[in-house]
Amino acid sequence: MPLDGLYLHFLKHEIEEKALGARVDKIVQPSREELIFHLRGKEGTHKLLLCGSASNPRLHFVEETPENPKEPPMFCMLLRKRLGGGRLTGIQQVGLDRILHLEFSALNELGDAVGYIVAIEIMGRHSNVIAMDQNGKILDSLRRVDAETSRVRQILPGLTYCLPPSQHKHNLLDSEVVQVVDYLRTRGDIPLDKALADNLEGFSALACREAVFYVTRGAEVPVGSLTDQQADRLFFYLKELQSALAEGKPNPTMILEKEGRPRDFSCMPVNQYGTSMMVREFPGCSGLLERFFAERDRIERIRQRSGDLLTMLASASDRVTRRVAAQREELLQCAERESLKQMGDLISANLFTIHKGEAKTVVQNFYDPEGGEIVIQLDPLLTPTQNAQRYYTLYRKADTAEKHLSKLITQGEEEIVYLDSVFDALTRAAGGQELEAIRLELAGSGYLRRAAAKKGGKAVRPQKLSPLRYRSSDGLTILCGRNNVQNDALTLKEAGKTDLWLHTKNIPGSHVIVLTEGRQVPDATIRQAAIIAAYNSKGRESAKVAVDYTQIKNVRKPGGSKPGMVIYDYYKTILVDPDEEVVRELTESGS
Repeated sequence: MPLDGLYLHFLKHEIEEKALGARVDKIVQPSREELIFHLRGKEGTHKLLLCGSASNPRLHFVEETPENPKEPPMFCMLLRKRLGGGRLTGIQQVGLDRILHLEFSALNELGDAVGYIVAIEIMGRHSNVIAMDQNGKILDSLRRVDAETSRVRQILPGLTYCLPPSQHKHNLLDSEVVQVVDYLRTRGDIPLDKALADNLEGFSALACREAVFYVTRGAEVPVGSLTDQQADRLFFYLKELQSALAEGKPNPTMILEKEGRPRDFSCMPVNQYGTSMMVREFPGCSGLLERFFAERDRIERIRQRSGDLLTMLASASDRVTRRVAAQREELLQCAERESLKQMGDLISANLFTIHKGEAKTVVQNFYDPEGGEIVIQLDPLLTPTQNAQRYYTLYRKADTAEKHLSKLITQGEEEIVYLDSVFDALTRAAGGQELEAIRLELAGSGYLRRAAAKKGGKAVRPQKLSPLRYRSSDGLTILCGRNNVQNDALTLKEAGKTDLWLHTKNIPGSHVIVLTEGRQVPDATIRQAAIIAAYNSKGRESAKVAVDYTQIKNVRKPGGSKPGMVIYDYYKTILVDPDEEVVRELTESGS
């Protein structure tokens, strides 16, 4: 996932074209490491995301705005105070490094124009977003860095901003390509891809591998051993890239696995994977990044907001799993109960040969088809009759335990399935309302304590959450539950008997309802609804997901079962691939 300096260069041009001179209309901070600037210009409002996370640092325009916290963090409030109503006046990239400076002009309390800079540094775990005044004095940052964290470079309010230490690499924007190639050929036995990464600014591992693929067809050749022909090919490749950088003409390309999952991206065509991967070109750099990081962003945002729920679910699932495993082990021991009854029968049949005080006895085993002998352990303190009764008592206990254990194991397995379904709903939650609905569900099931109302106040009812809504190509409405409680409501209360019900086969997921309106459901709608069911399930990242479908009248809920648990019959099964593009196209606006 290389958002390298090359890609950032093209992003800079895209932001300049769309938002240079735009006014800062609003600033929000949907998560601890994300900021969104609403920039209003002549062509409308553009939402610019700045993300300083360690795993997915980047900036780009976004179409959808995540749900915001009720109270903005302090850094967000500072930016609103300083930049609110200001204009984006310039964008500067530090060479081809992964550092971009957004320059703003805003009015201070006295009405004077003041300059501000917001720097985004895309440097892995050291990524950051830093606000400073026009003199380089740091106002604050997403992530403060003190002397204990770094002795080389501190990021704290009041300090003067300084750039990270330079790596002294060649910058294609101001270097002669022929000199770069000549220099690289002096690097001896270093592999070509490593030589490119060590000596060219802004080149990611993917960009280096693509250059190697073009120059040597993927062969690992030391840079000092390049033939003249290979050196010419390297010159041509870097020259073409230099021209694209100068003209601001990228070729945004996403690499996808065979199942359709995004794997990588680049600002140039990618040919190194051959037929093992798929490639998809995008018209703009921001559109590619939004599409690529959408799922990762959602998961990371939910992880930040629901850490306690994830911990609780993992702990509960582990506890139940261990309990069920112990019960299965105990059940295996109960399987030997018939031998206990046989021991009692054999003792009763041989009472005249057994005497009190014996620790064991050897009798003929009439349960053995071959009539062999068997050794039976005895309690020497008991009479032969009492020994027989002891074995009968152990048999009855094992028989009773087996019946209870079978029931307890079934209940435990159902609980594991339920917890898995809640975990699946949690990973697919898109905002605070869905998280709150899941908390209420877990509280109702006894896994969480209900929040107590404040003294003298009324309990605040959570806002009602609507199901996801889709419209099939045949014009039929498709509804999808967001959690188990909503699944029950859709299936058991809101849907009609002739409506179509869909659910992934043996995989946790949402209930999907097709409102038939008395019509025969076309095959195209069934397939689209099945894709929606597969996408809104734990099988989202899989291929060829089995989805069962039947009429609502064939679905029922067993008494005492957990939320979302139903049984059904008279169903058919269809195999589909979860396809995010299809789901997006079918989604109704506002859903």
